[in-house]
Amino acid sequence: MESLERTRKRINEIDREMAKLWCERMNAVREVTEYKKKMNMPVLDAAREASLLEKNLSYIPEELRDYYVEFQRGVVGVSKTYQRGEIDREPNIIPLFLGDRSYDILVRRGSLSAAGSYMNIDRKVLVVTDDGVPAEYAETVSKQCGSPVIVTLPQGERTKCFESFRTLLLKMLDSGFTRKDCVVAVGGGVIGDLAGFAAAAYMRGIDFYNIPTTTLSQIDSSIGGKVAIDLEGYKNTVGAFWQPKFVLIDPDVLKTLDDRQVSAGLAEAVKMSLCFDGKLFDMFEHGGCDIDEIIRRSLMIKKSVVEKDETENSLRKVLNFGHTIGHGIETAENGRLIHGECVALGMLPMCSFDVRARLKKVLESLKLPTKITADPAKVKLAYSHDKKFEGSGVSIVKVNEPGEFEIEKLTFSELDRLFDKYLEDEQ
Repeated sequence: MESLERTRKRINEIDREMAKLWCERMNAVREVTEYKKKMNMPVLDAAREASLLEKNLSYIPEELRDYYVEFQRGVVGVSKTYQRGEIDREPNIIPLFLGDRSYDILVRRGSLSAAGSYMNIDRKVLVVTDDGVPAEYAETVSKQCGSPVIVTLPQGERTKCFESFRTLLLKMLDSGFTRKDCVVAVGGGVIGDLAGFAAAAYMRGIDFYNIPTTTLSQIDSSIGGKVAIDLEGYKNTVGAFWQPKFVLIDPDVLKTLDDRQVSAGLAEAVKMSLCFDGKLFDMFEHGGCDIDEIIRRSLMIKKSVVEKDETENSLRKVLNFGHTIGHGIETAENGRLIHGECVALGMLPMCSFDVRARLKKVLESLKLPTKITADPAKVKLAYSHDKKFEGSGVSIVKVNEPGEFEIEKLTFSELDRLFDKYLEDEQ
């Protein structure tokens, strides 16, 4: 026992010395930060990090080297977090606070080419994209990775399935990925959901970074940590909550989207404005904001909601406004309409008569559909399988005034009647 106490006392003494040395190190980091800020240098210096690690490992016994690598990454990670906080004290960085799962969201034009300055990708990286995304985007990211492995999947919702999920897991396994490696999604919501879920599942979870390339994913799906795949055509039935380490949003990549994709993404921003930001809805009505402002305002809304309710137990359910019936429409249409268009239609039955009339005009101005043409029976069957149903009913979100919402619990039959009443009113 005396020997144990002496050893513990020695550990305490070492910890005190390490604390003093850590303070000295952070003072030096502060000086480096000021220099980088003055010279407009990036935070990440991958070559120096690798050199430092290699040199220090020479002092470490071989049986302890893996542990020291983890220790060193932690020390360097704290330094980079501090530097980013000092250098990026500007509107371009939106911090999302979730305790030890916190991360930053960068919104800046031209930032794709500087991804390596913000993300720890000087290691083995699975870069996941699809054939609807310009290949140059994934290639730009891969050139900044230590050891990239690019997987390009077919575009479209059908890719968000078990077969694609298995493809990513096998690619990581065959490429020798370990828990120290990571996944980067370069694409829209389908790729973000699929790649994020693969990262969450592989070896019980590895680092995940998201680079959204569509309006919808930049506005909504890229943050919040909801990752999933579809099951038998029913959306997001199998998934997890797995927060990214960093989200990089470069509005310049939207230039390659067609008008339909841009409009579909804006439907999610309209959704958020109706529930939380009446001024943003007014901007949509009067055409008073550009895409950069829409992205930022939408992200600030979702950030606030996710910070209060990370795993969708209460407030975050409001972000499902328009999705219950919208997902039913999406399944029933079997690919004819894309997600944002279905959400646009799904919002209409959930609005008061006056708000519905205003919403229709906004949707028309954005060239989004305003009339549900899917088979009502197929829509009902699809939304009855929605994961948001709890027991015999579902909590729906209604909007009677832009910027305000109310949550109401409906049974299956009550939701069917609400949907039928809306269809009758629209005839």
